[in-house]
Amino acid sequence: MGLVGLRLYFRTTGHGMVHCYRCGGDRPYRRCTGRRWFQVLWIPVIPLERIAEHVQCRICRTTYRLEVLSIPTSAAMQAALPAGALAAVTIMLRAGDAASPAARGRAIDVVQAAGLTGYDDAALTADLAAAPGRDAATAASLATLAIQLTMPAPEWFLADAVRVGLADGRLSDSERSAARLIAGHLGLSAERAHGVIAMTEESAAAG
Repeated sequence: MGLVGLRLYFRTTGHGMVHCYRCGGDRPYRRCTGRRWFQVLWIPVIPLERIAEHVQCRICRTTYRLEVLSIPTSAAMQAALPAGALAAVTIMLRAGDAASPAARGRAIDVVQAAGLTGYDDAALTADLAAAPGRDAATAASLATLAIQLTMPAPEWFLADAVRVGLADGRLSDSERSAARLIAGHLGLSAERAHGVIAMTEESAAAG
C-alpha cells in the first residue's frame, strides 16, 4: 500500500545571485542538497545516501549544476573592471614613486576610465595607504577580472598599468616586476607579458 518505502527530500543549504540562462539575467538562487530517506507511513525516519547538489533559480525554477556558480553575474562583471583597474594601479604605484604627480594622474585616469568616474587623488591616497593589508584582495580582484577578459583585452589592460609606471620615466626593476606580477594574475604567459611591456615602453619612448 506504499506505507513503507524510499523518498527523496531536498533542503536548502545556501542562497545568492546567479546568472540564469533561461531568465536571461541575474536572478536569486537557492542551493539544494538532496537525500534519500527510508519512510514509514510517509514519515522520513532513516537518512540514506546523499544525491548531488544543484542550484535552482528562484524565479523560473530551472535547476543547474553547481558549476554555474563560477560564472560571473552581470553585477559582478560590472564591478570587476574598476576593482581590477584599482588593484593594478596600486601595485604599480607602490612599486615606483607613489608621490609622482604624473604617475598618480595616470593612475586616476585608468581607474576613471574603468568606470569609477568620481575617483580622485584623495581616494587614491586612501587606497594606497590601505594597500599593504589588501594583497590577497588585490590578487583576487585581478584574477576575477581575468576570467571575464578575452584576448587581446588582458594585454590592453596590462599596457595601461605599465603606462602608470612609465608616466614619470623609465620603468624601474621593481616596476617591471610589478608589471609581470599583474600579467601573471591576468593569466598572461611570461613571454606574452614581456612583449606587452616592451611594446608599451617603445611606444612611450616614441611618443
